[in-house]
Amino acid sequence: METRTFSVGLDIGTTKIVAMIGRKNEFGKLEILGIGKAKSLGVKRGVVNNITQTIQSIQQAVEEAESVSGDEIKDVVVGIAGQHIRSLHHSDYITREDADRVIDEDDIDNLVNQVHKLVMLPGEEIIHVLPQDFKVDSQEHIKETIGMYGGRLEANFHVVVGQVSSIKNIGRCVKSAGLDLSEITLEPLASAAAVLSQEEKEAGVALIDIGGGTTDLAIFKDGIIRHTAVIPFGGNVITEDIKEGCSIIEKQAELLKVKFGSAWPGENKENEIVSIPGLRGREPKEITLKNLSRIIHARITEIIEQVYLEIKNYGHETQKGKLIAGIVLTGGGAQVKHLKQLVEYITGMDTRIGYPNEHLAGGSDESLSSPSFATAVGLLMVGLEKQEKSKRVEKPEREKFSLGQTEEPETLEEDQIEEVQENEEPQEENPAKKSIFEKFSDRFRDFLDNAE
Repeated sequence: METRTFSVGLDIGTTKIVAMIGRKNEFGKLEILGIGKAKSLGVKRGVVNNITQTIQSIQQAVEEAESVSGDEIKDVVVGIAGQHIRSLHHSDYITREDADRVIDEDDIDNLVNQVHKLVMLPGEEIIHVLPQDFKVDSQEHIKETIGMYGGRLEANFHVVVGQVSSIKNIGRCVKSAGLDLSEITLEPLASAAAVLSQEEKEAGVALIDIGGGTTDLAIFKDGIIRHTAVIPFGGNVITEDIKEGCSIIEKQAELLKVKFGSAWPGENKENEIVSIPGLRGREPKEITLKNLSRIIHARITEIIEQVYLEIKNYGHETQKGKLIAGIVLTGGGAQVKHLKQLVEYITGMDTRIGYPNEHLAGGSDESLSSPSFATAVGLLMVGLEKQEKSKRVEKPEREKFSLGQTEEPETLEEDQIEEVQENEEPQEENPAKKSIFEKFSDRFRDFLDNAE
């Protein structure tokens, strides 16, 4: 029986934890084999605040996904988010010893490793170092430096930083749930992979992922990530406002938001009323939809204004930083009615809702194309991409002796073989080049193993 190659994305959110198993079909589309969901009880604003409850929620989501797919989950791709994430810009350079030798990946690695040595605030750790553009000697704005000549290699970097304790807690929960971390990535980057097109990333686009606890922003321009930010408010704050403003319990407030909520109060008439059952025999409570929309409108306006401030800080209003493709909204909060119109009104930018359905195979469950699953789909894509990359690396290794080799290999006498074996130093196997994200994942896994 042929073994099925699949990957697993684990989205540890504030509202829900999702485990998604999938693989690529012959057309390169995602075939979802199983999905498991559990209520997230131990996470607040993207940060784990109860280890035991988070482990239980992860196990519940994973077990459900396993029972649907019939596959055993061993390792997962996990996203990092939360209010502890911040980003900064940094420029650095190295002087190369031999300017007559072409620039290779080792030079870029040396430069990136130098940035990793930056002194952070106490308790903080660099998660990602993402090169923006390079400068070789006096030549500026170079996207690809490999193969060029030069003595001084310089680059602008986008550096993503997070709290060590928060990152460790997520890793510990995953390991305690009996799983291995195959990859760790920033959640806005995963969502971007699921809902943005390459054309949008080239033209300039702002991805706004409205989750339960936080709203994540990722700005792309010229195909490169330029800015990331986390706003510590999300859909749960809107639910809390409805609960307080209408004097109802949280469960009813969430239901009201999902079924009747709108971000545009002008859409509702004064006489549109919804009746909420009273608690333990009390009289039902009547709430006007106009009042409900006013509460939602006030909070969403506050969130979008904060996000727009970040977009302006990036430099959207300048010609160089213009985001031609506008804004893409995703995440569970993007499903609020008339949100697109409100965002366009506040920002004056073209806006669309981002669905991950373009990557899903035909015949997939309709619920999977919801914006609330964008991060899980993105994490699954990251895992599958990593598998494909490792296959591409292995293939040339196996084929290297069969490519155009016509000459017979030189034969050594027996005594010569012994002499060679004596003089030969044991050489380390040359590992495949790893991406910046994979290097961070490896360092983080070693860190967790040593902490045990």
